[in-house]
Amino acid sequence: MANFDNIRLEKGLYCGGSFTGALESIDPSENYKGSALEGLDAYQRQLKRFDIKVSGAGSDVVEKFFKTSDSATLFPEYVARAVRQGMEEANVLPKLVASVTNIDSLDYRSIMSVPTDDDKALKEVAEGAAIPQTVVKTRENLVRLRKRGRMLVASYEAIRFQRLDLFTVTLRQIGAYIAKAQLADAIDVILNGDGNDNAAAETAAAGASLTYADLVNLWKDLDPYEMNVLIANNADAVNMLNFSEFKDSAAGLNFHATGKMITPIGAELIRSSSLESGKIIGLDKNCALEMVKAGDVLTEYDKLIDRQLERAAITSIAGFAKIFTDASRILNA
Repeated sequence: MANFDNIRLEKGLYCGGSFTGALESIDPSENYKGSALEGLDAYQRQLKRFDIKVSGAGSDVVEKFFKTSDSATLFPEYVARAVRQGMEEANVLPKLVASVTNIDSLDYRSIMSVPTDDDKALKEVAEGAAIPQTVVKTRENLVRLRKRGRMLVASYEAIRFQRLDLFTVTLRQIGAYIAKAQLADAIDVILNGDGNDNAAAETAAAGASLTYADLVNLWKDLDPYEMNVLIANNADAVNMLNFSEFKDSAAGLNFHATGKMITPIGAELIRSSSLESGKIIGLDKNCALEMVKAGDVLTEYDKLIDRQLERAAITSIAGFAKIFTDASRILNA
């Protein structure tokens, strides 16, 4: 069994992009199967080594990380994990994104396939005849990646005696801000395209105000794709929930019991203030959008270790690309 108590921790472990991954290469978790440490990853074993508790009523104070130079090296990873937790808690992108692509550069060109109505029919092929083709090619323009983040500003003296459990709440909120900004980026790509002349097509409402019939028309126009997600701002979402069709016993019971807004059409309703009033997006989450990530949550580990906070940037770089352009559609109400 590897001896995790004797690992020398240094800033260089962050240079590869994944601190935990670097630790795992030195101290593999598979070596702890059947032991009391089974189920902990390499980073969590280091927390145990220095007896640092980051959650719960008995959590330690921030100062505990800085007792030694080795334990101080663990602090940026604690920050990154807390931010990621906040992103995951506030993140609705998994409900919109069909595929997530991780890259190790800032340049990425997605692929595209634009089938015609004839291609989608998949007609019978006669004996000896050519089989119809589906052409897949790279897009003309690169996916635009955006860096989103927050500056963490705090002196070590101001937070050294704060409990980590409380400090985690602030870091989780930073993660929630990043997730909200990335959702806005995704909505912008759905509406306006990813720079490859692929903005979503539009369906016009029949009258001056939104009706249930307009949603049915949006569902119809998205064919042959399945409309399993609706995105609307708060005002339009409230309007929809007041439709008589949304007040049937089954839909109402689910909303009152779980808070999940499920429409009679079968699509999940997602609220976002990033979408302007009068525009509602219908999409097939299995075909519409690709998320491209350049690494995970990044922290300025030098500042967090050597300068004990002061000002440190916490960032995430991601972008979005259309997969099938007609797998999303806009209802203009």
